Amino acid sequence: MTIAIFLVSMLGAMALGIPIAFALLLCGIALMLAQGGVDTTIFAQKLLEGADSFPLLAIPFFMLAGELMNAGGLSRRIVNFALAWVGHLRGGLGFVAIFAAVVLAAISGSAAADAAALGTMLIPMMRKAGYDVPRAAGLIAAGSVIAPVLPPSVALIVFGVVANVSIGKLFMAGIAPGLMMGAALLLTWLLVSRRDNTQVLPRQPMRARVRAGLDGLWALLMPAGIIGGMRFGVFTPTEAAVAASVYAFVVGMFVYRELKWGDLRELLVRSAKGTAVVVFLIAAALVSAWMITVSNVPDQVAGILGPFMDSPRLLMFVIMLLVIVVGTALDFAPTVMILTPVLMPVIAQAGIDPVYFGVLFVMNNAIGLITPPVGVVLNVLSGSASISMDAVTRGVFPFLVAEIAVLFLLVAFPQLVMVPLRWLT
Repeated sequence: MTIAIFLVSMLGAMALGIPIAFALLLCGIALMLAQGGVDTTIFAQKLLEGADSFPLLAIPFFMLAGELMNAGGLSRRIVNFALAWVGHLRGGLGFVAIFAAVVLAAISGSAAADAAALGTMLIPMMRKAGYDVPRAAGLIAAGSVIAPVLPPSVALIVFGVVANVSIGKLFMAGIAPGLMMGAALLLTWLLVSRRDNTQVLPRQPMRARVRAGLDGLWALLMPAGIIGGMRFGVFTPTEAAVAASVYAFVVGMFVYRELKWGDLRELLVRSAKGTAVVVFLIAAALVSAWMITVSNVPDQVAGILGPFMDSPRLLMFVIMLLVIVVGTALDFAPTVMILTPVLMPVIAQAGIDPVYFGVLFVMNNAIGLITPPVGVVLNVLSGSASISMDAVTRGVFPFLVAEIAVLFLLVAFPQLVMVPLRWLT
């Protein structure tokens, strides 16, 4: 009965077009009513507790770092560096897209932002060189969803806060899966593009390559500094976000000199708006998460999943299939907010490492960004490439299959996540 109230209140509110955060609050109210009445004091207290979290300070600073990076010319120099070194290869612009997607993922942490930046820069070049535009857009879309997996990832921060899991460990655990996603895209691009008759860019002389490397050095050092600083304990994830913002500001303003003082107000406003949306979502999710726990929903879900509880791998396989199905209909944020408080007690009961589960859960939800019909990143690339949503969906299919294969490889072999995590921490 409680599960039915949870599902009907949540899905009903979303079907009526109510914003996700308010749908979560309504779900909490419905569960309160089912328990005997609404206590407004507890409701307000839990809402404030959800927003009053020190790790959440990382979100505005990482968002600001991404804005400063794009406005300050760091993104463009990363692409130029890749063009100088691999642009002359057959299918070289695809390799550029993958390399740039991985590096930008280790800076911005936002799939939509990376998709917009790479689509704007690379799609016109790929169209002019004779590449299949839907496939090129699909490659960039699939590369962009590496951002929620590689640190610094806003998605991992959100999961860590909602699930009460170490964000630092989540960051370190996301490195190997993120790089594996990039490697899978590289192999898939080699297979699907080898017969394409595309224009090959002229080979750059070594002097031009070195010049591109030196010009992009400050941009390329940023992800190394962020990840290395956390790995060696120089700063926490929250402090890393502040350091990333300061670094992007100094490089964009005083080194590359593309960032102007007049740009700062708009960048700060965009970062503040994005932060407000995310933090309000988290606060609302923690209200419903508390009521989900009080209403004993996780135990009821554990009862449904009972036949799989004795086999952690089989349980993970079933949960990942469930999340893939949900991800085709729901966006990233609501899936994480709704399912995390329901699944975490089940994961704990089955003896699955919460960090391992968190990385695969976020990775699965990231892949959901390129699954139709919702596919937020597909919509971004559809606009950037000026092609239909159906065309982008066809183009992304082989890369979507490759990333799902990596996901289930990690389900079958957890040590691919846990061994690098133990070394990095």
